Amino acid sequence: MKSFKFILAVLILFLTFNIALEAQTLRGMGFNGATGLYTLPTGRIGWSPNRDFGLDFGYHMMSRDRNIFHIPKVSLSLLGWLEISGAFDIKPYLENSNDFLLGGKIAIDQFINSSTALAIGGNIQFINISDDNSYRVGQIYIAATYAGNFFNLPAETTLVLGYTIFENSSTDIDFGMGFDIVFLPNQLNGMVRWVTDFSNHSYSYPSSRIYVYRGIVNTGLRIDLSRIPVFRDFKFLIDLVVTDALDASRALSFGFVFGIPVM
Repeated sequence: MKSFKFILAVLILFLTFNIALEAQTLRGMGFNGATGLYTLPTGRIGWSPNRDFGLDFGYHMMSRDRNIFHIPKVSLSLLGWLEISGAFDIKPYLENSNDFLLGGKIAIDQFINSSTALAIGGNIQFINISDDNSYRVGQIYIAATYAGNFFNLPAETTLVLGYTIFENSSTDIDFGMGFDIVFLPNQLNGMVRWVTDFSNHSYSYPSSRIYVYRGIVNTGLRIDLSRIPVFRDFKFLIDLVVTDALDASRALSFGFVFGIPVM
Protein backbone atom coordinates (compact mmCIF):
# COMPACT_ATOMS: atom_id res chain seq x y z
CA MET A 1 0.00 0.00 0.00
CA LYS A 2 2.89 2.35 0.75
CA SER A 3 4.34 1.83 -2.74
CA PHE A 4 0.93 2.56 -4.25
CA LYS A 5 0.66 5.85 -2.33
CA PHE A 6 4.20 6.82 -3.29
CA ILE A 7 3.54 6.22 -7.01
CA LEU A 8 0.35 8.26 -6.82
CA ALA A 9 2.12 11.15 -5.09
CA VAL A 10 4.92 11.21 -7.68
CA LEU A 11 2.49 11.13 -10.61
CA ILE A 12 0.30 13.88 -9.17
CA LEU A 13 3.34 16.08 -8.55
CA PHE A 14 4.76 15.48 -12.02
CA LEU A 15 1.53 15.89 -13.96
CA THR A 16 0.66 19.08 -12.10
CA PHE A 17 3.52 20.77 -13.95
CA ASN A 18 2.73 19.29 -17.36
CA ILE A 19 -0.68 20.45 -18.51
CA ALA A 20 -0.08 22.49 -21.66
CA LEU A 21 -0.02 20.20 -24.68
CA GLU A 22 -3.28 19.11 -26.30
CA ALA A 23 -3.60 15.32 -26.42
CA GLN A 24 -5.05 13.31 -29.25
CA THR A 25 -8.28 12.12 -27.63
CA LEU A 26 -9.04 8.43 -27.96
CA ARG A 27 -12.20 7.03 -26.42
CA GLY A 28 -11.50 3.42 -25.51
CA MET A 29 -13.62 1.08 -23.42
CA GLY A 30 -12.86 -0.12 -19.90
CA PHE A 31 -13.40 -3.63 -18.57
CA ASN A 32 -16.91 -2.76 -17.33
CA GLY A 33 -18.02 -1.26 -20.66
CA ALA A 34 -17.79 2.46 -19.85
CA THR A 35 -15.67 4.77 -21.99
CA GLY A 36 -12.42 4.88 -20.09
CA LEU A 37 -9.04 3.40 -19.31
CA TYR A 38 -9.11 -0.15 -17.86
CA THR A 39 -10.67 0.07 -14.40
CA LEU A 40 -11.39 3.80 -14.46
CA PRO A 41 -14.01 5.65 -16.52
CA THR A 42 -12.91 8.93 -18.05
CA GLY A 43 -14.78 12.21 -18.32
CA ARG A 44 -15.31 11.54 -22.04
CA ILE A 45 -18.41 10.20 -23.78
CA GLY A 46 -17.81 7.52 -26.43
CA TRP A 47 -18.45 9.53 -29.61
CA SER A 48 -18.76 13.12 -28.40
CA PRO A 49 -18.31 15.72 -29.87
CA ASN A 50 -17.91 14.29 -33.38
CA ARG A 51 -21.14 12.30 -33.49
CA ASP A 52 -24.50 12.55 -31.73
CA PHE A 53 -24.99 8.79 -31.76
CA GLY A 54 -22.50 5.93 -31.76
CA LEU A 55 -22.41 2.24 -30.88
CA ASP A 56 -19.35 0.44 -29.50
CA PHE A 57 -18.81 -3.30 -29.13
CA GLY A 58 -15.98 -4.69 -27.04
CA TYR A 59 -14.48 -7.85 -25.60
CA HIS A 60 -11.72 -8.54 -23.09
CA MET A 61 -10.27 -11.90 -22.16
CA MET A 62 -8.27 -12.30 -18.95
CA SER A 63 -5.98 -15.13 -17.91
CA ARG A 64 -5.04 -15.54 -14.24
CA ASP A 65 -3.58 -18.68 -12.62
CA ARG A 66 -4.42 -20.71 -15.74
CA ASN A 67 -8.06 -19.63 -15.48
CA ILE A 68 -9.63 -17.65 -18.31
CA PHE A 69 -12.68 -15.43 -18.12
CA HIS A 70 -14.46 -13.32 -20.71
CA ILE A 71 -16.04 -9.86 -20.70
CA PRO A 72 -18.17 -9.00 -23.73
CA LYS A 73 -19.63 -5.48 -23.62
CA VAL A 74 -21.57 -2.82 -25.51
CA SER A 75 -21.89 0.96 -25.17
CA LEU A 76 -24.32 3.45 -26.70
CA SER A 77 -23.53 7.18 -26.97
CA LEU A 78 -26.53 9.51 -27.22
CA LEU A 79 -26.78 13.22 -28.11
CA GLY A 80 -23.12 13.84 -27.30
CA TRP A 81 -23.67 13.93 -23.53
CA LEU A 82 -25.18 10.59 -22.47
CA GLU A 83 -23.69 7.10 -22.44
CA ILE A 84 -25.26 3.74 -21.53
CA SER A 85 -23.13 0.61 -21.22
CA GLY A 86 -23.46 -3.03 -20.29
CA ALA A 87 -21.04 -5.93 -19.81
CA PHE A 88 -21.14 -9.61 -18.86
CA ASP A 89 -18.34 -10.90 -16.64
CA ILE A 90 -18.25 -14.62 -17.49
CA LYS A 91 -16.08 -16.96 -15.36
CA PRO A 92 -16.32 -20.52 -16.72
CA TYR A 93 -14.02 -21.88 -14.01
CA LEU A 94 -16.32 -20.73 -11.16
CA GLU A 95 -19.80 -22.23 -10.99
CA ASN A 96 -22.71 -19.76 -10.83
CA SER A 97 -20.43 -16.74 -10.58
CA ASN A 98 -21.27 -14.73 -13.69
CA ASP A 99 -21.99 -11.01 -13.26
CA PHE A 100 -23.83 -8.35 -15.26
CA LEU A 101 -22.63 -4.74 -15.12
CA LEU A 102 -24.97 -1.94 -16.22
CA GLY A 103 -23.61 1.60 -16.33
CA GLY A 104 -24.42 5.14 -17.34
CA LYS A 105 -22.55 8.43 -17.65
CA ILE A 106 -23.58 12.06 -18.24
CA ALA A 107 -21.19 14.76 -19.50
CA ILE A 108 -21.32 17.97 -17.44
CA ASP A 109 -18.46 19.86 -19.08
CA GLN A 110 -20.40 22.24 -21.32
CA PHE A 111 -18.97 25.26 -19.49
CA ILE A 112 -15.38 24.04 -19.26
CA ASN A 113 -12.64 24.52 -21.87
CA SER A 114 -12.29 21.93 -24.62
CA SER A 115 -9.16 20.30 -23.18
CA THR A 116 -11.08 19.23 -20.07
CA ALA A 117 -13.93 16.73 -19.76
CA LEU A 118 -16.09 16.15 -16.70
CA ALA A 119 -18.75 13.50 -16.20
CA ILE A 120 -20.86 11.99 -13.47
CA GLY A 121 -21.85 8.37 -13.69
CA GLY A 122 -22.54 5.13 -11.97
CA ASN A 123 -23.24 1.45 -12.40
CA ILE A 124 -25.28 -1.35 -10.94
CA GLN A 125 -23.53 -4.70 -10.61
CA PHE A 126 -25.68 -7.82 -10.55
CA ILE A 127 -23.35 -10.33 -8.92
CA ASN A 128 -23.72 -14.12 -9.31
CA ILE A 129 -26.78 -13.67 -11.51
CA SER A 130 -27.19 -17.43 -12.08
CA ASP A 131 -27.07 -18.29 -8.36
CA ASP A 132 -29.68 -18.19 -5.59
CA ASN A 133 -27.26 -16.07 -3.55
CA SER A 134 -27.15 -13.28 -6.11
CA TYR A 135 -26.86 -9.70 -4.87
CA ARG A 136 -26.37 -6.16 -6.15
CA VAL A 137 -23.71 -3.51 -5.71
CA GLY A 138 -23.91 0.11 -6.86
CA GLN A 139 -21.23 2.64 -7.66
CA ILE A 140 -21.44 6.38 -8.26
CA TYR A 141 -18.54 8.57 -9.34
CA ILE A 142 -17.33 11.81 -10.83
CA ALA A 143 -14.55 11.61 -13.43
CA ALA A 144 -12.37 14.48 -14.63
CA THR A 145 -10.08 14.18 -17.67
CA TYR A 146 -7.70 16.85 -18.92
CA ALA A 147 -5.19 17.12 -21.73
CA GLY A 148 -1.53 17.69 -20.99
CA ASN A 149 1.86 16.17 -21.74
CA PHE A 150 4.20 13.58 -20.27
CA PHE A 151 7.87 14.01 -21.18
CA ASN A 152 6.67 16.07 -24.16
CA LEU A 153 4.34 13.28 -25.33
CA PRO A 154 0.63 14.13 -25.77
CA ALA A 155 -1.33 12.69 -22.85
CA GLU A 156 -4.61 12.73 -21.00
CA THR A 157 -4.86 12.39 -17.24
CA THR A 158 -7.99 11.18 -15.44
CA LEU A 159 -8.99 11.49 -11.78
CA VAL A 160 -11.99 9.59 -10.39
CA LEU A 161 -13.70 9.91 -7.00
CA GLY A 162 -16.74 7.91 -6.01
CA TYR A 163 -18.59 5.55 -3.69
CA THR A 164 -19.33 1.85 -3.86
CA ILE A 165 -22.63 1.09 -2.14
CA PHE A 166 -23.54 -2.39 -0.92
CA GLU A 167 -26.97 -3.89 -0.22
CA ASN A 168 -26.38 -3.65 3.52
CA SER A 169 -26.02 0.17 3.13
CA SER A 170 -22.29 0.23 3.88
CA THR A 171 -20.05 2.20 1.51
CA ASP A 172 -16.47 2.32 0.33
CA ILE A 173 -14.82 5.52 -0.91
CA ASP A 174 -13.33 4.96 -4.37
CA PHE A 175 -10.34 6.83 -5.76
CA GLY A 176 -8.33 6.35 -8.91
CA MET A 177 -5.92 8.09 -11.25
CA GLY A 178 -4.76 7.13 -14.71
CA PHE A 179 -3.15 8.40 -17.87
CA ASP A 180 -3.26 7.74 -21.58
CA ILE A 181 0.01 8.64 -23.36
CA VAL A 182 0.60 8.72 -27.12
CA PHE A 183 3.79 6.69 -27.60
CA LEU A 184 6.20 7.98 -30.29
CA PRO A 185 3.44 10.04 -31.97
CA ASN A 186 5.51 11.09 -34.98
CA GLN A 187 7.18 7.77 -35.68
CA LEU A 188 4.05 5.62 -35.15
CA ASN A 189 1.44 8.11 -36.40
CA GLY A 190 -0.35 8.15 -33.03
CA MET A 191 -1.35 4.49 -33.34
CA VAL A 192 0.22 3.22 -30.10
CA ARG A 193 -0.71 4.50 -26.66
CA TRP A 194 0.49 3.56 -23.19
CA VAL A 195 -2.49 3.36 -20.83
CA THR A 196 -2.12 2.98 -17.04
CA ASP A 197 -4.55 3.34 -14.16
CA PHE A 198 -4.19 3.13 -10.39
CA SER A 199 -7.14 2.65 -8.04
CA ASN A 200 -8.26 1.25 -4.70
CA HIS A 201 -11.03 -0.72 -6.42
CA SER A 202 -11.40 -2.93 -9.45
CA TYR A 203 -13.94 -2.81 -12.29
CA SER A 204 -16.43 -4.89 -10.26
CA TYR A 205 -17.10 -5.65 -6.61
CA PRO A 206 -15.90 -9.30 -6.51
CA SER A 207 -12.55 -8.36 -8.04
CA SER A 208 -12.16 -5.49 -5.56
CA ARG A 209 -12.55 -7.80 -2.58
CA ILE A 210 -9.48 -9.79 -3.64
CA TYR A 211 -7.26 -6.70 -3.33
CA VAL A 212 -8.86 -5.04 -0.31
CA TYR A 213 -5.50 -4.19 1.33
CA ARG A 214 -3.66 -3.02 -1.77
CA GLY A 215 -4.13 -0.73 -4.70
CA ILE A 216 -4.72 -2.10 -8.19
CA VAL A 217 -2.41 -1.14 -11.06
CA ASN A 218 -3.27 -1.95 -14.68
CA THR A 219 -0.96 -1.05 -17.53
CA GLY A 220 -0.65 -1.88 -21.20
CA LEU A 221 -0.74 -0.80 -24.82
CA ARG A 222 -3.82 0.43 -26.67
CA ILE A 223 -3.37 0.22 -30.43
CA ASP A 224 -5.54 2.52 -32.54
CA LEU A 225 -6.20 0.83 -35.87
CA SER A 226 -8.56 3.68 -36.76
CA ARG A 227 -5.42 5.47 -37.97
CA ILE A 228 -5.40 3.08 -40.94
CA PRO A 229 -7.35 4.76 -43.78
CA VAL A 230 -9.75 1.86 -44.33
CA PHE A 231 -10.92 2.09 -40.68
CA ARG A 232 -10.81 5.87 -40.23
CA ASP A 233 -14.61 6.30 -40.10
CA PHE A 234 -14.85 3.72 -37.29
CA LYS A 235 -13.37 3.06 -33.87
CA PHE A 236 -11.08 0.02 -33.90
CA LEU A 237 -8.83 -0.52 -30.89
CA ILE A 238 -6.77 -3.44 -29.58
CA ASP A 239 -5.70 -3.72 -25.91
CA LEU A 240 -2.72 -5.68 -24.56
CA VAL A 241 -2.82 -5.35 -20.77
CA VAL A 242 -1.21 -6.56 -17.55
CA THR A 243 -3.83 -6.29 -14.80
CA ASP A 244 -2.94 -5.90 -11.11
CA ALA A 245 0.62 -5.57 -12.39
CA LEU A 246 2.43 -4.99 -9.06
CA ASP A 247 1.10 -8.09 -7.29
CA ALA A 248 1.60 -11.84 -7.52
CA SER A 249 -2.02 -12.17 -8.66
CA ARG A 250 -1.29 -10.26 -11.88
CA ALA A 251 -3.10 -11.37 -15.01
CA LEU A 252 -2.79 -10.90 -18.74
CA SER A 253 -5.61 -9.46 -20.81
CA PHE A 254 -6.31 -9.14 -24.51
CA GLY A 255 -9.22 -7.12 -25.85
CA PHE A 256 -10.65 -5.11 -28.67
CA VAL A 257 -13.26 -2.40 -29.29
CA PHE A 258 -15.06 -1.79 -32.55
CA GLY A 259 -17.26 1.28 -32.80
CA ILE A 260 -19.76 2.43 -35.41
CA PRO A 261 -20.93 6.04 -35.78
CA VAL A 262 -24.70 6.17 -36.23
CA MET A 263 -25.34 9.90 -36.72
